[in-house]
Amino acid sequence: MIRVIEKGGKVSLPFSRGILTRSITSVGIDVDLAYTIAIEVQEELRRKGKTVVTKDEIRRLTYQKLVERGFKEEAKRYLFWRRFRKMKIPLIILLGGPTGVGKSTIATELAFRLGIRSVIGTDTIREVLRKIITPELLPTIHTSTFLAWKELRGTIEGSPVIAGFESQVSAVSVGINAVIQRARREGLNAIIEGIHVVPGFVDMKHEMTFMYMIVARSREELEARFYERTRYSKRSAEYYIAHIEEILEIQSYLIERAKSFGIPIIENIELEETVGKIMQDIMEKTVEIMKRKGLDMLEEP
Repeated sequence: MIRVIEKGGKVSLPFSRGILTRSITSVGIDVDLAYTIAIEVQEELRRKGKTVVTKDEIRRLTYQKLVERGFKEEAKRYLFWRRFRKMKIPLIILLGGPTGVGKSTIATELAFRLGIRSVIGTDTIREVLRKIITPELLPTIHTSTFLAWKELRGTIEGSPVIAGFESQVSAVSVGINAVIQRARREGLNAIIEGIHVVPGFVDMKHEMTFMYMIVARSREELEARFYERTRYSKRSAEYYIAHIEEILEIQSYLIERAKSFGIPIIENIELEETVGKIMQDIMEKTVEIMKRKGLDMLEEP
């Protein structure tokens, strides 16, 4: 049996092809090929007579296997994410976007690839607020985001849909910012996703906080996503399609907010591509941040 230890550490665990496979797939390698590479790493360690190895040794060997197969960019990404996780830098990822564009699916996939355990939906935060704050005190949080305008009182300037949306976002963003502050204080990684993640309302002061605006390419694509969602949810597609004009108006608003605050806008056409773009952007920005601190995250092992 091959056992894996931290460099200079006393704790050891059995070598796991499954864990290594997951690490390799995190950079966009197909799972079958990733498993093959994991087997090759294990076999080479056995040929060398290794019974105890460090995580650094496994990382170097995996990097070499990827390069040998022609996956130079993937090898670079693998090296980056392994070093990043070893440094235990708290990472907060924020995913905004209108109803139905696939934010929760993207968040789940990112969490799996990055080993992040905490994924929080802003609908959950809103639900907690509903239990605390009565409809009489704050009526806009007690309805769907795209119908919040119906609960507004008094004179409304501009679009009623956006005014109602902003009213709900203002309340929920208090909870979002509280979650972000706690994560930073305790050094935790977190992914927060939901329609209430809006530039200008959410705290983005920390350098390792990254926000992305996820949008649908067209009305037809958004409608198709609502129908697809009914396969694993009790939410009726017809309910959302009946209010698609309001949802699209909110999407337009979110796109403009993202542009104003320099937040990347990503059309969610295919999950693998979307997740890849987000991870690549985080990597590039983190490399620049680390360079300013005198650290090279992409130096070959």
